[in-house]
Amino acid sequence: MRALPEAMSTVLASGVTTFCNGWRITRRDGLVQGFTDHDNDIVADGTLFRAASGIAGSESTLAQGLGVTGMELSGALSDDALSEDDLAAGLYDGATIDLLLIDWMSPASCVLLRRGTLGEVRRQGLAFTVELRSLADALNQVRGRVYSALCDADLGDARCGVDLAQAAFHAVGIIVAREEGARLRVSGPAHSAGWFTGGRITVTSGALAGFAGEVKTHVWDASGVVLDLWQEMPAGIGAGDAFAVTAGCDKRFSTCRERFANGVNFRGCPHMPGNDLVLAMGVPGEGGNDGSVVS
Repeated sequence: MRALPEAMSTVLASGVTTFCNGWRITRRDGLVQGFTDHDNDIVADGTLFRAASGIAGSESTLAQGLGVTGMELSGALSDDALSEDDLAAGLYDGATIDLLLIDWMSPASCVLLRRGTLGEVRRQGLAFTVELRSLADALNQVRGRVYSALCDADLGDARCGVDLAQAAFHAVGIIVAREEGARLRVSGPAHSAGWFTGGRITVTSGALAGFAGEVKTHVWDASGVVLDLWQEMPAGIGAGDAFAVTAGCDKRFSTCRERFANGVNFRGCPHMPGNDLVLAMGVPGEGGNDGSVVS
């Protein structure tokens, strides 16, 4: 059972409460923002909780054991609170969030109810909904290495060893136009289609220089080079901005050996047997002595 401050316990015992919720978000870049469902701003636990954000929380679910539980927050996007560009740029991905119960008549009386991280963010018009994941979600994350036929290194890191600064694996260019969805029409890269599929693009000039995203597909059409991204870029990025893009890797041994000449550093188990081998062996006793199936 959670112990409440004496002042809050007294208010609860009176039968008339003056409590509200406060949500404190700490982004990975260190920015701290507070939001409340009260109708006035509140300073509690050293944080300013703003009321103008229009944020509200869903029912909070808790359970015994190690099951992952959570809740959702929803609210309006505004430039002085939560901006659409910041959400699109991934600045809130993995941010820490604290849910506090605050006595708005005496903000010094507050208690931390739960702590978690921000998960999936959904946007629709000027509104957003974000998933709050409990700390148990960390138990779903992979720790250490996984026995897999695919490589578990990131292209270009110390374990991989490929130098992405080489001209063969790196290109620079200019964004010609933003098209529907997350599609960019660009000039500059002369590499063959598919070379940058799965790679990484980084904006190097303009208002949002430094923003990076993952390339879904790299194709050529009648008008030139097209890069489709997994995530739509913020509105501040557009025609005339410069970018750099690096080659992609599908983590297969054949790609590592043939495209990057780096088979010696492959960090997977390409010859591990799979289900196809089990099926190919047949069922002992229903075929030849070696287990093969007789037609």
